[in-house]
Amino acid sequence: MFGIDIYYIVLVVPTLLLSLWAQFMVKSTFAKYSKITSSKKVTGADAASVILRSNNIGDVQIEKVGGSLTDHYSPMDKKLRLSDPVYGSTSIAAVGVAAHEAGHAIQHATRWGPLAMRSTLVPVANIGSRLGPWIAIAGLAISGTAYGEWSSLIFNIGILLFAGAVLFYVITLPVEFNASSRALALLRSNNVLTEQELNGARKVLTAAALTYVASALTAIMSLIRLILMSRNRR
Repeated sequence: MFGIDIYYIVLVVPTLLLSLWAQFMVKSTFAKYSKITSSKKVTGADAASVILRSNNIGDVQIEKVGGSLTDHYSPMDKKLRLSDPVYGSTSIAAVGVAAHEAGHAIQHATRWGPLAMRSTLVPVANIGSRLGPWIAIAGLAISGTAYGEWSSLIFNIGILLFAGAVLFYVITLPVEFNASSRALALLRSNNVLTEQELNGARKVLTAAALTYVASALTAIMSLIRLILMSRNRR
């Protein structure tokens, strides 16, 4: 257990490398299309507003938030927060990102199932991702000690907590994919971007989606690693 962790090397390291590559791709793709102004010179905030209005959503406030790529929709207070490079920018990248976040607002307004499920898992995911693996490893660590009788129980508690976090990451995938598909369809139907510009926005959103795929794979592989470690200890 305290030697070379072959499961970590084989299962987790590749997904961590994928995560690094995904982060590079989203930053480079966003930077590329941030330099291309949309033909109608619509800002990110304006694009989000158009999409919300077209779906009869009038109770969501659009506001600026600091940082870069910190854009998000908050269901709790119904606020769509756009980062500095998105809020007032007329670039294709800005419009695409803003529309994606508006897509989340539409999911919330229509009570879309996967988003509601993900929201209920937030507390479990926060606890499970931080403590779950450590509790599971602690259970494995005491298996050969005087407290060995508690080993399986502690390990199973850790696994259950971490499994909740893994489920959160998995459910996040359809939530993010759906928000992007809604965004692109609404940008087209509202004539915010041309077809050529939509291709650029799609590349930005696809790159962003890859980061969620990488996170989900890392979580899944980490869970499998812990289970395999437990079997070996037995």
